Amino acid sequence: MKRFATANWQGTGKEGKGTLTSQSTVLNQTQYSFGSRFAEGIGTNPEELIAAAHAGCFSMKLSFEFNGAGFTAENIDTKCVITLDLEKGAISSAHLTVSAKVPGISQEKFDELVLVAKNDCPISKVLNTEITYEATLVA
Repeated sequence: MKRFATANWQGTGKEGKGTLTSQSTVLNQTQYSFGSRFAEGIGTNPEELIAAAHAGCFSMKLSFEFNGAGFTAENIDTKCVITLDLEKGAISSAHLTVSAKVPGISQEKFDELVLVAKNDCPISKVLNTEITYEATLVA
């Protein structure tokens, strides 16, 4: 399976502007710029898109892990915070915060499956950074 997205950039790194389009067109010439990446400008940015991809991938992987262990999650909410170290020009960390309602699961099993999902989701595997997490089992 292959997926793609395209980027167009015009101008300098600081004053220029760009657009991103995804294969599905969920992003369709969505703007990004120096301002949206390094300040609070209008548009998206690569780090935000990585955060969304990681949160989504982790949530789905966690759901598969629950199912494989005989449980079905009623709800999984995940937030991912990507930290970009400007001095190093690299993503320095990804932090996942997840809360899930999973009837019948023990805290111990929940913790075990969260760790498996954190380590094994495809986006975790592609990120070359420290990945931390907080997980809450909702009663």
